[in-house]
Amino acid sequence: MSGRPSAWRLLTQNGVVAFGLALLGVMVLIVLLAPVLPLLDPNVTDVAHRLKPPLYPGHWLGTDQVGRDILSRLIWGTRLSLVVGLTAALVAAAIGSAIGLSSAFYGGLADTLLMRGIDMLMAFPYLLLALAIVAALGPGLFNAMMAIIVVNIPFFARGVRGGTLSVVNADFMAAARLSGLSDWQIIATELFPNVLPGIVIGVSTTVGWMILETAGLSFLGLGAQPPQADLGGMLGEGRNLIQVAPHVATIPGIVILLLAVGINLVGDGLRDVLDPKLKSGGLARTHARTAAASSEARRAGLQPAGDAARQPLAVRGLHTQFTVGRNVYKAVGGVSFTVKPGEAVGLVGESGSGKTVTALSIAGLVATPPGKITRGEILHHGEDLVDVPMQRLQAVRGGTIAYVFQDPLTTLNPLIPVGEQVAETIRRHQNLPRAEAWRKAVALLESVRLPDAANRARSYPHEFSGGQRQRIGIAMALANNPEVIVADEPTTALDVTTQAQVLALLNDLRRERNAALVFISHDVGVIAELCDTVHVMYGGKVVESGPVAAVLQTPAHPYTQRLLACVPVLGNPERKIEPIPGLPPATNALPEGCAFAPRCHLAEARCSAAEIELAPVSADHFARCVRVAA
Repeated sequence: MSGRPSAWRLLTQNGVVAFGLALLGVMVLIVLLAPVLPLLDPNVTDVAHRLKPPLYPGHWLGTDQVGRDILSRLIWGTRLSLVVGLTAALVAAAIGSAIGLSSAFYGGLADTLLMRGIDMLMAFPYLLLALAIVAALGPGLFNAMMAIIVVNIPFFARGVRGGTLSVVNADFMAAARLSGLSDWQIIATELFPNVLPGIVIGVSTTVGWMILETAGLSFLGLGAQPPQADLGGMLGEGRNLIQVAPHVATIPGIVILLLAVGINLVGDGLRDVLDPKLKSGGLARTHARTAAASSEARRAGLQPAGDAARQPLAVRGLHTQFTVGRNVYKAVGGVSFTVKPGEAVGLVGESGSGKTVTALSIAGLVATPPGKITRGEILHHGEDLVDVPMQRLQAVRGGTIAYVFQDPLTTLNPLIPVGEQVAETIRRHQNLPRAEAWRKAVALLESVRLPDAANRARSYPHEFSGGQRQRIGIAMALANNPEVIVADEPTTALDVTTQAQVLALLNDLRRERNAALVFISHDVGVIAELCDTVHVMYGGKVVESGPVAAVLQTPAHPYTQRLLACVPVLGNPERKIEPIPGLPPATNALPEGCAFAPRCHLAEARCSAAEIELAPVSADHFARCVRVAA
């Protein structure tokens, strides 16, 4: 079993959605049972008992102006309105989606003709267009439904076309064409599944509007015709009785409101079920900071900070985990390190070792849900950033602690010139006038050696190369003279030449500003070139740490040894590259003892017997291995 939450759990774990689901479920159940419920005939009149109030014997909700039972008409009318609304939404979605898919896929003349036709329909106010259609076809519920379908087709067509355009030129589409699939096969098997969640959500939220629109036409006498009961017709019949018998119009109005609310709340919940990212256990919007356990729980067992409390950054016993369904992923399991002014500290390890989660935890950037800091402290000059108020944390983020992320194209806002983005960072923390912040932004772009910075500052991110975008990201990180720069694999996506330039730039700027650097990489060669201290991570833990020279020249942990064995050495072509066998363990099922033991060529029984602590190899060199501890 995957441990991921079921569709039902995703719908019910959100209180608002659960309320909508319960509300809609009760209403649907009642109308489905209408044929077997002991209800009076909704069309039988009894003038002698007209306009009876609610709770009148034999008529729980009273009677209308001709003595018909309101409860019976309400249940049968709700049943009819639901059928009409759902049918109209499905038909409009089917026709509109077909138009949108075809238009986006074929483009050119087909796109022009289809979209101009849709634009013509959208040029008219949709309610007036519906009235015109019903006027042409004649009053009646079926004609009202057809009018509602026609006026809603453009909204589905436009929405589906927009969603399709975002994927129609993707690489997997080219692969589908190369595999020999026909146009209709590509549309059915490649495009349609990608836009289906949006269509389903559109239908679920549109059903409520369809019911309201149909009720509006019936209210005007153009929908259901007497004696046929639907919610809009009942509301229209009772509008002239508001003063003498307000319940005749009020009760159908309340039902329409509750029905629309329930349908729209359930539609919001369907997003959680259909979105693959939300299926994994998160919500649509993460919190502004990472959730954390109480201070007492996090600090239990920690020794006094001592000298670490005076440093720009000290991570002490950090545990960060993700709860996804029934599984708990222990991404970081007790990481500790200290960063001194001007020092470059490296975190190295395979993908999934916990490097990035450690870095994001520093400023509370791990997504919550599902992330949570369960133990440990993150000290900034003795101040625990996990505990500080949100306003203080926002001042630290991008101020005294700055980040350079791996992919600058996704970090930079594509709609704002790069100079304005750097200036915005300055204004946020330094409260400078716009003109002065702009001058500082241009100076920063020049300091990171961006060519023609004064003019290029008005360009957008897509107008720069990958290396130039990374320089802009570094300029943003340096905008407020940070004490600590966290660089998360900032050169991974760059070519070798640009990578060397960016590394040299980071190193020079660090030394010029005496800023501490936390550098994350899976490349041991980069760590050796840039860092003073290195912490080797595996399975969420630091397995070896110490000065770069000591760790890389005399590695004590078998994992570090195997990492170095994977690194080619220039001038030694005969050296055999020995990859590490197997795969890193899943963090929701870490083995007992040393997590590396199943892949270790030196493993023995005691490696998996119990937790292994970091043991000193020398004065400032430590390793988490039973051979060292012995």
